[in-house]
Amino acid sequence: MKLILTAVAASLTLLAACGSTQYIMSTREGRMIVTDGKPRLDERTGLYTYTDKDGKEGQIRKDDITQIIER
Repeated sequence: MKLILTAVAASLTLLAACGSTQYIMSTREGRMIVTDGKPRLDERTGLYTYTDKDGKEGQIRKDDITQIIER
């Protein structure tokens, strides 16, 4: 029974991961930030807000980003 529940949980996790679009943000420093969903730009502050692949929310200045690509 425990094995079945584990298999169902793993399947649901994979389905959830496949359903969301990922983006890759390249920074001026050469970092690549993989985001879960499209980063949102706040024009007032000049900051992109994003959720990373681990589910943590982050912000980065618009001027620090060189490119955003849909994965």
